[in-house]
Amino acid sequence: MTAILITLGLIAILVGLLGIIYPAIPGLSLMFGGTWLIAYVGDYQIFGQTTLIFLAVVAAVGTAMDYVSGMLGAKYTGASKLAVRGAFAGGIVGAFFSLPGLLLGPLTGAAVGEFLTRRDMLKAGKVGLGTFIGFIIGTIAKIGCAITIVLTLLTVWIVS
Repeated sequence: MTAILITLGLIAILVGLLGIIYPAIPGLSLMFGGTWLIAYVGDYQIFGQTTLIFLAVVAAVGTAMDYVSGMLGAKYTGASKLAVRGAFAGGIVGAFFSLPGLLLGPLTGAAVGEFLTRRDMLKAGKVGLGTFIGFIIGTIAKIGCAITIVLTLLTVWIVS
């Protein structure tokens, strides 16, 4: 049973790493869940309470940054409420169209929402670009948090 749980924990961590690139998968949450499962199997001897709390904070901050950065990118360019909603809807619809949809969905949704609100193509393009830049910054933050989780796990495991 222990081997099965450890294998499931490692699979969760690996699938979580894939989720860092593909936003439809909750990557950081899966990585933390896999870590907790491995810690549980080892009676919290290697990965203890302090490590798990640190990794929970890293996962929570990375997840929050992912959601907030796109909205901040849109708000920074002066987006309307409809543009922010369009970016959200575009992100959801884009998830069904693989990587191009994930990249272009929020941008297109924000631009369409802004154009419907203000009827200004230049402003709509600016808002779409701001949303895209926010998305990229959020993805970079998620990658940084994932690297932090992996390096923390490896360091604690090697030291113990």
